[in-house]
Amino acid sequence: MLFTFNVDTNEREEFVNIDALVDEAVKKSGIKNGVATVFTPHTTAGITINENADPDVTRDLVYGMNVTFDNKKEYRHAEGNTDSHMKSSLTGASETLIIEAGSVIYGTWQSTYFAEFDGPRTRRVHVKIIEG
Repeated sequence: MLFTFNVDTNEREEFVNIDALVDEAVKKSGIKNGVATVFTPHTTAGITINENADPDVTRDLVYGMNVTFDNKKEYRHAEGNTDSHMKSSLTGASETLIIEAGSVIYGTWQSTYFAEFDGPRTRRVHVKIIEG
C-alpha cells in the first residue's frame, strides 16, 4: 500500500518530525507486521532518523551541515543551491522502518524527520507499507 502526504516547510533548512504521517499510514494499512519505506522524491530534501527529545539536536544538525557544506561562490550550479543537493545526498531520500504489532519500532529517542534544505516549500513524502 502506498500513501502520499504533503509536508509544508517554513524555513530554507529545517527538520520536520513526520512520525504522525508514518503512524497514519501504518494504521490505515491495517498491516500488523512488515516494513514501511519512507521516501521523498526531491533532490534538495531528505528523510532521516534522529533524536526527538531535544530540539537543539535538529538545530545543531542544520548548523553543522551549513558549516560543512556552505554555499560557495565557486559552485557552478545555476540555481544557487548546490549546498542543498549535497545535504540531500548526505541524508538520503529514504528510510526503512520495521512494523511490529501494528506500530513502528523506534529507539527510545528516535523519530523520523523530513529534512528540508531548499525551502520553504510544499514537499511530498511517500510511505510504502509492505506486509511480511
